[in-house]
Amino acid sequence: MTSTAMRPAAPSGPVPEAPVPTPPPETTPSGLAGLLELPATAVRGVIRSARTTPGLLTVIAVGLVVLTLVTGLVGTIMVQQKSSTTEDLIGHREPLAAAAQEIYRSLSDADATAAIAFLITGTEPPELRSRYDQDIARAGAALSRAASDVSSDAAAKVNVINQQLPVYTGLVETARANNRLGYPVGASYLQEASNLMHATILPAAGDLYQIDTAGLESQQSDAWGFPWFAAVLLVGTLAALIATQVYLTRRTNRLLNVGLVVATGAMVLMLLWGSVALVVQAILVGNGQDDGSHPVDVLVRARAAAVQARGDETMTLVARGAGGDYEVDFQKLAPQFTGLLSEAKGLVTGDAANQLQTAIDNANNWLTTHKDLRAKDDGGWYVDAVKEAVDTSVPNSAATSFANVDTALGNAINDGRQSFVDYTDDGAKALTLLAPGVAALAVVAAGGVTIGIRDRLREYR
Repeated sequence: MTSTAMRPAAPSGPVPEAPVPTPPPETTPSGLAGLLELPATAVRGVIRSARTTPGLLTVIAVGLVVLTLVTGLVGTIMVQQKSSTTEDLIGHREPLAAAAQEIYRSLSDADATAAIAFLITGTEPPELRSRYDQDIARAGAALSRAASDVSSDAAAKVNVINQQLPVYTGLVETARANNRLGYPVGASYLQEASNLMHATILPAAGDLYQIDTAGLESQQSDAWGFPWFAAVLLVGTLAALIATQVYLTRRTNRLLNVGLVVATGAMVLMLLWGSVALVVQAILVGNGQDDGSHPVDVLVRARAAAVQARGDETMTLVARGAGGDYEVDFQKLAPQFTGLLSEAKGLVTGDAANQLQTAIDNANNWLTTHKDLRAKDDGGWYVDAVKEAVDTSVPNSAATSFANVDTALGNAINDGRQSFVDYTDDGAKALTLLAPGVAALAVVAAGGVTIGIRDRLREYR
């Protein structure tokens, strides 16, 4: 018997519909993924909000407030930096350059004075010893000021001078002690000291002066340079404010929005005040460079070359026939300082020009006298040559002419430094209250934008 499988009968009645699956709920990213998603979510929210007029006005208001405040912040920082840079020129950078040139000049003069003392027979004149001591003391004080320069290059040069100057003064004292006892070896010690001065100490002092002068010029450029970034940002803010007012005029048919007009006026005042103050400051700082620090640099280099040449002149006599190298160096330095004096004629005015002319006249007398004393020394008239080199009672002696050159150049340098200080100080005064003024105007502009847009938003409520 076989069995047959039967298909089950269909159920009677309507067939129920299959249930529709419920979509899973949206999940909000959490943790790091959520943080990364926040900027995109915020942007989408801003875009959705900007599709409505109130939302767009809110976005514009926030953007303008941020822009005006950023402009004020950048402008305030820029003005404060310029003001600090300008004041630092007077209080720090220029005194460093002056200290460096004082080091070079004092040490050169000390070397020449020590040599002159050897040329005078008998007891060393007290005035020469006092002059030498004062030169060393001035150089030491200037070294202390120069040490405040934090740059590594300047510090290295200061260290060289600090290390070698005691060696030099020790050699000079040994030379003096031997000279008082009548030992000829004293001249050898003095030559060794002078060689140390010319080969090591003065080159380090010259390098230090160049470093400080370069720093001064660089800081002057920073002080009068045009603030392009701040200017572009300010002009962009003004353009955004004007564009917003044009948009509101078209949307509301109202010609002016008082809040935005106030904001625009604050930005315009910031532009005008800042432009005038910065232009005046730049002109004054530039004048301080053209009429002050630049001619002073030329005069300082001329004075340094003259003092060094004077040392060579005296050491040639101290060497007694073996000073050919000193004379060669003198002949190199003579056209150098006379050329610098000629260059300075086109740079100085007023009393400084009169002082410079005095220096030029006496320099010419000095060079003429130098030829005569060299002829006497080479011709065997050593005593007469020494007298012409060191006797200050003779009107046109080398000693008198050089002293007049050095004094006149010192006066001209002081005049130039004062011109620098006066112009630069006036430049700093041109920026008085500008930094807080820029900050206050930026706050006023931000407040004007807030009030102006708020009034329009109220119309949609």
